[in-house]
Amino acid sequence: MSNESIPQTGQQREIAKAREDKEQQEATPRGPLQTSHGVTTIDETVVAKIAGMAAREVPGVYDMGNAARRVFNAVTDRIPNAQTNVAGGISIEKGETQTAVDVTVVVEYGVSIVEVGNAIRRNIIQQVESTTGLEVIEVNVNVTDVHLPDEDADTTSTDLK
Repeated sequence: MSNESIPQTGQQREIAKAREDKEQQEATPRGPLQTSHGVTTIDETVVAKIAGMAAREVPGVYDMGNAARRVFNAVTDRIPNAQTNVAGGISIEKGETQTAVDVTVVVEYGVSIVEVGNAIRRNIIQQVESTTGLEVIEVNVNVTDVHLPDEDADTTSTDLK
């Protein structure tokens, strides 16, 4: 005697339907990175580099990162053949299909921080979504300093001594 001939209760039918729906949902691709032929994974460092490059492209961004990060970058810039850390000042939280980005920047004196922040958001969202397929759910911009024009003169005079 097979189980198919025994009538099911409403609860049993609901459980079976929920199980079928879950199996179908798991088999259905959830975005451009999950297909029926396989899954593409992207490391957080990749997203951080893309976001860092996108933020640096925005006019009015003088530097990236907090004071400690900028000092470290200044030291490594003096080392021959050292690579620039484009992900400095970027923090990423990434899931399978979405990511969130935190950016720490120094802006140039005289620029609108609101406009620079909005431009950073637009550029990061556009670059990350178009190159990775991840949905950017938020970009938080933290402005830690303003670069004053006379600060360049101070550093060049001390470098010459």
